[in-house]
Amino acid sequence: MAIQQSTYAVPRADLAEAFWEYDERETQFIASLVLPRLDVAEKAATMSVITRESMLKMENADRGPGGSYNRVDTYAEDKAYSCEEYGLEAPLEDGKRRLYQSDFDAEEVTVRQAWLKLLLAWEQRVDTLVFATGTWTGAALYTDVSAAPWDAAASDAIAHVIAAREKVRTNTGLKPNALILGAATLANLLGNTGIKNRFPGATLVTLAMLEQAMGPIFGLERLIVGEAVYDSAKEGQDFSGADVWADDYAMVARVAKPGDPMNTPCIGRSMLWVTDSPEEIVVEEYREEQTRSDIFRVRHHMVSQIFDAYFGHLLKVDA
Repeated sequence: MAIQQSTYAVPRADLAEAFWEYDERETQFIASLVLPRLDVAEKAATMSVITRESMLKMENADRGPGGSYNRVDTYAEDKAYSCEEYGLEAPLEDGKRRLYQSDFDAEEVTVRQAWLKLLLAWEQRVDTLVFATGTWTGAALYTDVSAAPWDAAASDAIAHVIAAREKVRTNTGLKPNALILGAATLANLLGNTGIKNRFPGATLVTLAMLEQAMGPIFGLERLIVGEAVYDSAKEGQDFSGADVWADDYAMVARVAKPGDPMNTPCIGRSMLWVTDSPEEIVVEEYREEQTRSDIFRVRHHMVSQIFDAYFGHLLKVDA
């Protein structure tokens, strides 16, 4: 996480270092894994994305003696994007700083709360994009297996995932590499009879065991599990925790890895306008004398976007 100085901001390298050491995976946010960051120099522009037609179009490779070689055109589709700024501010009053100084680092706690809320907002945006029945429609992109729901131990979840994997492969010519689901859906899989049978002698199946067996069981490389929870209660009502990634859906998809180039075939990316926000989250601090407070701002300038829905297949796994 970078500390950047705005007009009235004071750099805080010490605070930035503390947050670099924080592992966001402990909170199980998966937005950066499902639609990984792609650095862009322009706030809004058009980028060329390699299409599945370019990869799969049959070409005549015959060449007669003395003849010329047939040439292959590169097919690319223009994708427009427009980054938006998201951010939050958290004040720390002088009185509260002194009140908490013997209990904890008030600055770090203040910034961390805002930082986690910004990550939660990003998580919700990506969830809305990926578990979207308006995007994944028709038999090629969407399968409803809720008649045999995954919360029933006897459900043939393995066959469901393998069928979805084959849909992606025949749609794109490339194998998907990930199964994306929420924590409640993971719990159902760990109790699934068919999956338990793949681990003879084990009294229970753990997340680590399933992650290591993704290839043999599903023919996939990765298991991406979203465990983030938000308060779904209205303002003033008692806390009501709810999963960001609901147990109604699971997705089999080809996702890019962080740092992969723009032309990597995948369902989508999160474009980060690095001219304004060079890190996924930028932290800034300024003084507000009228409230005798230090104001900590967390922000980023980005947009998460689906590039090609055919690199994913959405499963409805619960009624």
